Amino acid sequence: MHQTPRAVDPEPITADPPHTADRPLLTQSWLDLSFVHWAVDPALVAPLLPPGTVPDTLDGVTYVGLVAFRMHKVGWLRLPGVPYLGSFPETNVRLYSVDAHGRRAVVFRSLDASRLIPVAVGRAAFRLPYLWSRMTVRHDGDTITYTSSRRWPGPRGAHSRIAVRVGERVAEPTALEHFLTARWGMHTEFFGRPLYLPNTHPRWPLHRAELLDCDEDLVAAAGLPAPAGPPVSVLYSPGVPVRFGPPPRGRS
Repeated sequence: MHQTPRAVDPEPITADPPHTADRPLLTQSWLDLSFVHWAVDPALVAPLLPPGTVPDTLDGVTYVGLVAFRMHKVGWLRLPGVPYLGSFPETNVRLYSVDAHGRRAVVFRSLDASRLIPVAVGRAAFRLPYLWSRMTVRHDGDTITYTSSRRWPGPRGAHSRIAVRVGERVAEPTALEHFLTARWGMHTEFFGRPLYLPNTHPRWPLHRAELLDCDEDLVAAAGLPAPAGPPVSVLYSPGVPVRFGPPPRGRS
């Protein structure tokens, strides 16, 4: 298990981004998001994080998230987003990390998506764990159902079915809800070196949600213990436009 000494304290958790992305590498929108989270022991998560990071914790606990949504119009630099190839359902398994610079972020253990070309580009160009899956997102009144069945590279047949009923708007998120959603970067590993990619977007419009159905094995397929009980947090957001900026100069 790798450990990284903290050079500084973790940055504050803020509802608004602490930086800008005036020269974006990537633009996209995340729409119809459902956030489902379970508590997990930081010691179990630590070996799964990129070098240079440790589990980010709240009151000594960290979390694994299953996040289902619609990716919309992924674009490069300032070019318009691509309407077909750049729009697709996605479901990711993510963890929470902090590095020696105090930057809080997410770490993706898997990203199931329904478009093969974006999956291939994400794997080849960014070394992200994208996986090609059959996926749907269906609305029925205030209920949204997300389905996913993995095609390639595997484990083939790894799946999820998540149904949530959208509830009231969150006027003021709790400390835990801020911790799970106010994330302004991604930690990953690129050709053996740690990499931090910052992102910006407007403040999340959040709703509390009721989990009606959750039949999944994506968490276990991502190398984590299968959830043993109900989630500690279920949230929904209609979505936000997002910009990813370049890695900060002089800091990995």
